[in-house]
Amino acid sequence: MVRRHFLKFLCVMGLALLINGVHVIPAWALGGPQPSLNQPAPDFSLPTNTGDGSIALSDYRGQWVVLYFYPKDFTPGCTLEAKRFQQDFPKYQQRNAQILGVSVDDVDSHREFCDSQGLKFPLLADTDGTVSKIYGSWLGYMSLRHTYLIDPDGLLRKVFLGVQPAIHSTEVLASLDELQSGNKQP
Repeated sequence: MVRRHFLKFLCVMGLALLINGVHVIPAWALGGPQPSLNQPAPDFSLPTNTGDGSIALSDYRGQWVVLYFYPKDFTPGCTLEAKRFQQDFPKYQQRNAQILGVSVDDVDSHREFCDSQGLKFPLLADTDGTVSKIYGSWLGYMSLRHTYLIDPDGLLRKVFLGVQPAIHSTEVLASLDELQSGNKQP
């Protein structure tokens, strides 16, 4: 009888932790250590589907960058997230912001994905996960769904972990507005 009550207690405590969320040290997340806020975002260069050969983060100095990592082209969540970013793309352009998507898919897959979904922003091929690892967005064989807001000076200003594809673009736009208006809370 005591054993059953103890097991019930453990289950309730476990459920309480899940409901309330486990607090993680901000510098770490599933995928590895995160780059530091208000410090230079790690620079990189990756092949792209846009026909420009490759794109470097430093190519976008002078404008905001929404750097989003996602698991795989043509999957439901990734397609929804990309479509939402595309739907809001004019709003990002009004805010002097460029969207860059990164996954382990190759350039050909990215080209087909963009064509099928009407995406007008570049997707970058991180086929070996090098950049995903630098950004703490790597899970062994794929990129995790993380997003990083980088300011025109190349400083990392906001990190989004545990992204919900259906509402993520709206969240990013709201944070971008806050950061651009001078309310620079991460």
